[in-house]
Amino acid sequence: MNSYNIAVIPGDGVGVEVTEATLKVLLAAAEKFGFNLAPTQYEWGCEYYVEHGEMMPADGLSQLKKSDAIYLGAVGWPEKVCDSVSLHGLLLPIRKQFDQFVNMRPHRLLTGTSGPLKKTKFDILCIRENTEGEYSGAGGRVHMGNPHEVAVETSVFTRHGVERLLRFGFEQARQRSGKLASITKSNAQKYSMVFWDEITEELSAEYPDVTVERYHVDAAAARMITHPESFDVIVASNLFGDILSDIGAAIQGGLGFAASANINPSRELPSMFEPVHGSAPDIAGQGKANPVAAVWSGAMMLEHLGEAKAAQAIMAALNDVLASPDNCTPDMGGKATTSELADAIVKAI
Repeated sequence: MNSYNIAVIPGDGVGVEVTEATLKVLLAAAEKFGFNLAPTQYEWGCEYYVEHGEMMPADGLSQLKKSDAIYLGAVGWPEKVCDSVSLHGLLLPIRKQFDQFVNMRPHRLLTGTSGPLKKTKFDILCIRENTEGEYSGAGGRVHMGNPHEVAVETSVFTRHGVERLLRFGFEQARQRSGKLASITKSNAQKYSMVFWDEITEELSAEYPDVTVERYHVDAAAARMITHPESFDVIVASNLFGDILSDIGAAIQGGLGFAASANINPSRELPSMFEPVHGSAPDIAGQGKANPVAAVWSGAMMLEHLGEAKAAQAIMAALNDVLASPDNCTPDMGGKATTSELADAIVKAI
């Protein structure tokens, strides 16, 4: 029997609730398909910061490194800890230290769900660079608090970083429809984004079976709303991928459906899986949170670990369960609680 050590960080707010719901589903799938999940829970996050002055202990990354994969609920509680502190103290260090340079976010409508668009036949995979670019953290502030204060935020694009992300995107496109959309703003950003375009052009020669289209990010944002079915695999920088995948979440029904995976393709270090949504402090503890994105992220984790049949069963169960309004949480117009929806998914599995 295969066994996997899973580091579980529920985090803050509704992250705790959707993580509990997801673990129910994952453990049920593991039992049905004959493998073992051994979760180790880490109570890190904003509450931990308030008590200890840091989002995780100094050896936190060393502890996580021992796992086969990491599952994260949500991070953040602005009333307690500034978002820039919580993000740079937990989520971003994990992504960077474990070289999870691919952030993969699928966007499609599940059975029984609807988005705000008339368009329904779309299936988009957004591949976002995850460790450098606009979120590199390079920069600083001087003369703070003075009228002549200066803030500098520097984007960092390396050939190594851009090429490996684009190559991953080409490979994903090759496995799907053979269409790749590369997103930049090279008309305005004449160094970093022209650099990105040039590497895209170079790599396209190695993938003659993949059709490459290039869009400026503003045009791509509009097209995701007007013609989402025209996209298949989207590859973009850290910032642009972040923005476009939030549009993707919106057209698939909301952040409650937006799953993601932070992948280290080499598998030499653990990858991390998390719903895109935040901690939603306003509804925390009320059982209203939609766990679909969290469960979907868990399915992506099982697929990454090699348990494809279990992952497929979870996605099939999601489609079956959401076809009934009785199983839907308030954001979908139903009355089911987070736990009740999870129980229905377990039953379907």
